Amino acid sequence: MASDSYLIIGAGVFGVSTAYTLIRKYPGASITIVDRDAYNAESRVAASWDWNKVIRADYDDIIYCKLALEAQDIFESDPLYQPFFHKTGIYWMCRTDYATQVVENYKKLGRKAELEAMSVKEARKLYGGLFEDADYTDVRDVLVNKTSGWANAGDALIAVTKKCIELGVKYVVAETESLTFDRSGRCTGVRTKKGITLSASKVILCTGAFTAKLLEQAARASNKPDISAGGRIIAGGITTGMTRLDEESYKKFEHMPVAVQSYTATIGPFIGSLPPTADRELKWWGQKIFKNTLDILGKRISAPPPEPDYAQWKVAAPLKQDIDWVNSMFYGKNGAHWDMVKHRICWDAFTSSSDFIISPHAGAQGLYVATCGSFHGYKFFPVLGKYVVQMLEGELESELKEKWAWDRERPDEKLNPEFPRWEMREILGAQAKL
Repeated sequence: MASDSYLIIGAGVFGVSTAYTLIRKYPGASITIVDRDAYNAESRVAASWDWNKVIRADYDDIIYCKLALEAQDIFESDPLYQPFFHKTGIYWMCRTDYATQVVENYKKLGRKAELEAMSVKEARKLYGGLFEDADYTDVRDVLVNKTSGWANAGDALIAVTKKCIELGVKYVVAETESLTFDRSGRCTGVRTKKGITLSASKVILCTGAFTAKLLEQAARASNKPDISAGGRIIAGGITTGMTRLDEESYKKFEHMPVAVQSYTATIGPFIGSLPPTADRELKWWGQKIFKNTLDILGKRISAPPPEPDYAQWKVAAPLKQDIDWVNSMFYGKNGAHWDMVKHRICWDAFTSSSDFIISPHAGAQGLYVATCGSFHGYKFFPVLGKYVVQMLEGELESELKEKWAWDRERPDEKLNPEFPRWEMREILGAQAKL
């Protein structure tokens, strides 16, 4: 409501999309985003801040398929988002019936697209044989969707944040340390690391991988144990890497699609490679999604490293090797001579189902949670705020309310191939043996 004031902690896609939706709906409202990094900083810890991200509606979950189509339509048509979207298509090597489920979901939603589940024999001939040397072990079929693509992730995030500020949203650079509460137990704001208190009638945590640690700190400081995440939210990291193609290779890969290989839950997360940027940089993400379990106020909680930048640029050899392995899984001899010029560890928040949490916090009035992108949230950037605001105003449809609830029955994490299953220290322990 226009009479409310809003304090949004975190300036990734959940936070910025929420601010953008609110300021357009309530132009006179007091809306403040708080983030540890400037929105246009050269380096940020937000999972949304990245060179590029996949934009697709290729989901076997029909709810996310529908929402991703809604978001992709905005990426393609809205002048604010459009400059950052590249419709290159996607080439997805599937080891389950994922491809046929995606095709079926498009049919159920009445959506027409250049979309097909192809045999491996047919698919290998596509795109000039770029993926001829990929690993097709146990691949059932290949999903080819020419309407999917990728976005210049960090650039789009900057553009939308800048638009929010132009419309009247305040942006405060500060590291949030805890939450504040009144005598009734209602959340009234946050306290920063420098001791500054910021207040609002609605406090929305869009804090990604920092969420579980922040809530534990707030629970201890306020003596309110119900504020703790209690295992609902797990911080997970993944390695990304880039190579800079020479002119000859760039001409060959310039028009490639996003490439993905998915696996079963017993093996692990899907891996991917994104087309080269204008700087001729081709990107991969690794297969190892890992926790970083620390002792936080006497509890074992996964959180990013304590350095202000999450030590995201300090990528050890075992993690770099994960990127080398992924390169070989896609390009074989074509990529054998490529040198990696950049590596980064990206952190996000996960639930055991990979569903978002977009919900009132059950532990305090005035406190809301909108996070857990689980490394697939970016593509929903244009519509996340719409659903967060519906949640704030009690208008979220029941199906989404149940799916994104703070308190809900959650599946066994072992059934989710994308859930963090490694420990960072165990991976790095391999370095001493090299």
